[in-house]
Amino acid sequence: MEPKVRRVLLVIGAFFVTNALLAELIGVKLFSVEHTLGLNSLNWNILGYHLSFDLTAGVILWPFVFVLTDIANEYFGKKGVRLLSYLVVGMIGYSFLMILLAVYISPSTFWVLRDMPDGSKLNMDEAFNAIFGQSGWIIVGSITAFLLGQLVDVWVFHQLRKRTGHGKIWLRATGSTLVSQLIDSFVVLFIAFYIGGPHWPLMQVLAIALNNYIFKFMAAIAMTPMVYLFHNIIDKYLGTKLSNKLMESAAKQ
Repeated sequence: MEPKVRRVLLVIGAFFVTNALLAELIGVKLFSVEHTLGLNSLNWNILGYHLSFDLTAGVILWPFVFVLTDIANEYFGKKGVRLLSYLVVGMIGYSFLMILLAVYISPSTFWVLRDMPDGSKLNMDEAFNAIFGQSGWIIVGSITAFLLGQLVDVWVFHQLRKRTGHGKIWLRATGSTLVSQLIDSFVVLFIAFYIGGPHWPLMQVLAIALNNYIFKFMAAIAMTPMVYLFHNIIDKYLGTKLSNKLMESAAKQ
């Protein structure tokens, strides 16, 4: 592998792993998309449930992960994406094991209670455990959904590539993301909250998953120009000859 190609793979891999891992860690926070944008809650009816765009903070980063998936697909093919995906799953699993260890070790007594500006006391250990002590089912659901979504993304991307050649990057990039995000949205909630966890009714799981997917659908469309931006940056760095060679090799996998 030529030095320039190695550097491109290293940079893509670094951002890919970092964004996926951060998305898992910050995903514990729920936020309102409408209120963040200064809008009123939509409160629309989906399958009998009144929902707004109250999403996990992780959705901020997941679109970048799938853009990087498409870029890795374009230059390094199925093998490259699978390598990065398995690496992410391994790092997420390792991270949660270390977090679990941090949750269960005994805290220092002087650290536990902190004085707040209003005169109250904050139990730092309880706060830490509440933030980082995610349900095992959520972790299993998240990892399973990510890996399954990635494998589907690779398959759809290359099916579209066979029909479009090197042209219509937007079609295979956005199309593969839309399909994989549909699967990801439903699988994570089905495992975390239907099979395990609080055992939500199936229709509630489907309603929330559909609500999440609508947001991801819009994000995927909005992120399409990023694919072209990264594509152009890599092409300029590698040069036309080396860039085309990589893409031709990736298309044959």
